[in-house]
Amino acid sequence: MIRAGRQHLVRTLADLAAQQGVGIDRYAHLKPYAAEGFPAPISSQGSRTRLYDGEQVDAYLLGKPVPALPTGEDDEDLLDRRECAALLGVAPNSWDIYKRKDPALAEARIEAGGVDHWPRRAVKTFQASRPGRGAAAIRGGRPERTGDQIPRDQVPARVAELLDADPATSAATVTDRLGVHRDTAQDALTRLRAERIADRIEADPSLTPAEAAAQLGYPAVQVRRATTRAGTILRARHAAPYLASVAAAVHRAGWTAEEAVPDVQFPGDDRVVAALVLDNDRAPAPAVVWDEHYGWRTAASRRHPIAKGGVLPSEGGGVRYLAGGITPPPGDVVAALTNADA
Repeated sequence: MIRAGRQHLVRTLADLAAQQGVGIDRYAHLKPYAAEGFPAPISSQGSRTRLYDGEQVDAYLLGKPVPALPTGEDDEDLLDRRECAALLGVAPNSWDIYKRKDPALAEARIEAGGVDHWPRRAVKTFQASRPGRGAAAIRGGRPERTGDQIPRDQVPARVAELLDADPATSAATVTDRLGVHRDTAQDALTRLRAERIADRIEADPSLTPAEAAAQLGYPAVQVRRATTRAGTILRARHAAPYLASVAAAVHRAGWTAEEAVPDVQFPGDDRVVAALVLDNDRAPAPAVVWDEHYGWRTAASRRHPIAKGGVLPSEGGGVRYLAGGITPPPGDVVAALTNADA
């Protein structure tokens, strides 16, 4: 589990590989994490994705004593699907059903290291109100296996109206009022709340995301993802001039027909990733991708330069990581691409 207050310290194997300056494939082959004394994963046993506590890893790599993690139970501990199931005394497959069908669990979901987690308090709340076997699987809302009742491009504006009328609007309410899928409703609410929280902080930088959310009237239980995303949006806005300068340099190099606007995405709500498609046939790569944690890399696809979920790809097959740090000067990015093509 991820102990309360330590989500920002979560690292994946890809993060550890980047920290050591090697590709993920080589890192997985060498398995330095299997060495005696290396901190144990904080992910549950049997999880496909290994997660580690960054403070523990840093101490180990520096040859310092590895600090112990907090003990005991905290309502803000983050549990993965196996741990949630264990807390309820059910099989993980049963939890998979609960998380899809209960709106409160959907709203409480937090992605960390590419893995879904839920606060212990949310699981305990669900346990206290857990319906019996004969209860309806979904408490109201749009029937299963039916499409959204309004076009996707109209959803943000319609949800904004509901949010303006009631800042505490829930995904279940949006589903009932607009006839959209619960996931569509939740995603729209998260995006809108995050944008408005970011706007409020830009107007008053002394505010924390939680304080901005409170000023906007958003219940704390509904905005955990939104407050995380708001911080990411602010970092994206800060990075926008730099990304635009690289786009201009790439255009001057003749690799784009027009000076493109970077396509910015927020995988997991907590990371900024941007892509520039190089649409000239003489370009050194189909596209380039910038990651706020790993800098620039080439991409093998113009259509899908950023992998689903922002998964960090290994080198090879058209993917090459460009040296120079996280924000090298635009001219250096062009030079690195030119050299990669040489």
